[in-house]
Order: sequence, then structure tokens, then C-alpha cells
Amino acid sequence: MAYVIVTGTSRGIGFELTKLLADAGHTVLALSRNEHPTKRLGHTNIESLSFDIAAIEDREKLAQYLTDKKIEISALIHNAGKLVNKPFLETTDAEFKSVYDVNVFGVAALTKLVIPFMEKTGHVLTISSMGGVQGSAKFTGLSAYSSSKGAVITLTELLAEEFKETGPSFNALALGAVQTEMLQEAFPGYKAPVSAFEMANYIMDFALNGQKLYNGKMLQVSSTTP
Repeated sequence: MAYVIVTGTSRGIGFELTKLLADAGHTVLALSRNEHPTKRLGHTNIESLSFDIAAIEDREKLAQYLTDKKIEISALIHNAGKLVNKPFLETTDAEFKSVYDVNVFGVAALTKLVIPFMEKTGHVLTISSMGGVQGSAKFTGLSAYSSSKGAVITLTELLAEEFKETGPSFNALALGAVQTEMLQEAFPGYKAPVSAFEMANYIMDFALNGQKLYNGKMLQVSSTTP
């Protein structure tokens, strides 16, 4: 059976998404720096690996893991994200780069690693943000985060063009506010209208079926601003 890979699975949307996919009968490879939350589920359809998307050595270990197990992948869901909420002039070069290492460079490197293991009809789905959409409302303090989320939208369009003859398909979902731990860390006290479970349900359906109708597209998934 083909695997679904999900990154950023220790909490929030990624954790809920992993459970939903596994309960629906899909074999999930859950990748997160903290693999314990998904391991503790004890689900027979979940394989959990400690994985830092920004670490070259972790990506090399994953490549070996996929090769050794002869894994075929039907979907790769880029859910892992890093957010720094700081005024631009106070954001250090290291902080700015750390956001891009996860949200852009890590996404590109992991995609490159996984494509050789993917089905032609497979789907690479990147979770972006409304903050990365040109013309959307912007918020101070998110210069690194929102610009990185804009970058992966453009990357999605480019990869869809490059692989349109061979597959897989590439799409991005630009999410509005979702009630997650990361949102609370960035905007303490803000109450989002959508739960992590609700958004995970939508993402699961789109990851499994969206490539049949979409390729190289960014869909805005937001009922409010932010």
C-alpha cells in the first residue's frame, strides 16, 4: 500500500491529519522533530520518525528509510512550519533564515527527495497561509513567515509546470486562522473560527483527491481575515 507522508505531526493540524488518515485506512509516515505524540497513539497505520526538515542528516536518513523499505508514496503533505512574530528591524538574520530553512528550503529539499518514490498520480500538497497571498491582509511582525509562505506558493506553480508530463501534481492551500498552538504563540488570546480537526478534515480530502482537478494551483481556505 502506498504511503502518505505528513510533516509537522506532533501537534495541531498535522497531528489531527495523521489520526484521520490512519483511521481512514491509509498508511501514514509521520515526520516531526517530536515523534512521541503520534507514537503514543499506537496506531498500526502510523509509522513515526523523528525528523527535522531543516537538517540534512535527517533527510539523508529518510532517503535511506524509503529506499530500504521500498516505499511508494501517494501523497506528501508539507504541514511543518516555523513562525517568528517580531518587528522586521528586530528580527535577526539567523531568525529570518531559520523560518526559510523550514518553510521554503526544507520543503524544496524534501520534495526533491520524495519525488522519485511517488506515484505518477501522486500529490504534493503544501500548506501555505493567507499571509503569503498577494493582495491579502498583512500583519506586522510576520515579515519572515508570510514572505516564506508566498515563496512556496510560487514554487508550487513552478514544480507543477516542470512535472506536468510525468507527475506528480503540486498544489498549495493558503489557510486562514486555525485554532492551533502555533497561532496562540503568535497571537495570544486570538480565537480562530476553525479548529485544527476541522481543517485537517478538509486537507485530508484535498490531499487524496484534489490533484484530480487541480495542478499548480493555490486555493484560499479562509472564512475570515486573518
